[in-house]
Amino acid sequence: LLIKQKVEMIEAFSGFETNNKYEVKNTMNQRVYMAVEDTCCCTRNCCGSSRPFDMKIMDNHQKEVIHLSRPLRCSSCICPDR
Repeated sequence: LLIKQKVEMIEAFSGFETNNKYEVKNTMNQRVYMAVEDTCCCTRNCCGSSRPFDMKIMDNHQKEVIHLSRPLRCSSCICPDR
């Protein structure tokens, strides 16, 4: 499987983070899944790659087949490791 992030023009020109979207393709370059991040605007732009997120992975019929959740990943001394 090949996973490719879709480029958003507003993000490319402004640096303003939008919800990430990915296409998952097979070896014949056919899309088999679409993945979409779901986070609020403030979280995306303030927490960067440490942000918590939910991601829906959907088949070609827009049916959710996998749901991923990641909590906030804080690496500073004020956030103890879990």
